[in-house]
Amino acid sequence: MRIAAIIVAAGRGQRTGSDTPKQLRLLGEKPVFRWSVDAFQNHSEVDQCVLVIPAGQTGRYRDLVAPSVTLVEGGDTRSASVRAGLRACNIADDGIVLIHDAARPGLKAKTITSLVTALDTADASAPALPVADALKRKYDTALSTIDRTDLYRVQTPQAFRFNAIKEALGDDQNLVDDLAAIEAANGRVTLIVGDETLAKITYPEDHARLERLLMPASPAPRFGTGYDVHALEPGDGVTLCGVKISHTQSLVGHSDADVAWHALTDAILGAAALGDIGDHFPPSDPQWKGAPSDMFLKHAVDIANAAGWALTSCDLTLICEAPKIKPHREAMRQRTAEVTGLPISAISVKATTTEGLGFTGRKEGIAAQASAVLAPLA
Repeated sequence: MRIAAIIVAAGRGQRTGSDTPKQLRLLGEKPVFRWSVDAFQNHSEVDQCVLVIPAGQTGRYRDLVAPSVTLVEGGDTRSASVRAGLRACNIADDGIVLIHDAARPGLKAKTITSLVTALDTADASAPALPVADALKRKYDTALSTIDRTDLYRVQTPQAFRFNAIKEALGDDQNLVDDLAAIEAANGRVTLIVGDETLAKITYPEDHARLERLLMPASPAPRFGTGYDVHALEPGDGVTLCGVKISHTQSLVGHSDADVAWHALTDAILGAAALGDIGDHFPPSDPQWKGAPSDMFLKHAVDIANAAGWALTSCDLTLICEAPKIKPHREAMRQRTAEVTGLPISAISVKATTTEGLGFTGRKEGIAAQASAVLAPLA
């Protein structure tokens, strides 16, 4: 094997203010340390993943990682834990080892690749960010300014030639980081561009900040509207929201002319930015002649789902002088619930007139307005 990764997770992590060690606190749906384990295991160039854990905790951690992860108990100091991890590595002396803090969950594949590449011309490499803030040293009530030119915040993982770090990290050392051992040996170090998501979780507010950085908020709900009109002609009834209502007129249309569900179909398609009902069911196509509108409505719900959106509520308004809608309203809500999969409590159906004005007032047709709210699928 050529490349191994060591993840140091043996600390107590008490400064976060939580009874649970910071590496075991959930970040999203998995413990903090698992973010780094997964990043290394999913990288095509990493051959071995070694997780250094607190003494006596092997059973607890074994249940949280894949069998391919090597578990080793750490020591009383960070450097002792790193040495334990190095002893567990199964790579050649000229191989590469990356040493990483489990409390830095924002590791990306491109960072691993860049660190490995940097070792072509260096003994060690590490991600780093230049210090941007003013630096001050405090003496009681006095301050002095520190020149921040060429100062860097060094992060992990830090990459080394395996034999170089084994030799440099003496048995009695307890270093601030592993790079210090190579620095002391006058080794060549390359700094690559760091990443704010590699920030370390140390204090209570750090966990919340990493949550915001690594798990952006879900997209906002979408809102769509639809409007449809169908003319009336002599007949025996109309179909509205899938309910056949006896009447002296019928609605004219290529399909079953369910003006309410046509409006709702357009509202759903509009909220999902998927066109309109005419795009999916063109009236010029004979296959849709007399087609039931539940087909159109269900199709809109399904393709919105496929695009990552779920219908969460809808509101329909029918505009007509006749027939009376109120006696049929609950049946219309029920049928709409059956087709869309919504609970009936999320469906509103209501009606109004235009006080005898316009084509609806003259009973020449029925109009419908609909609104739909879509939420991102989990």
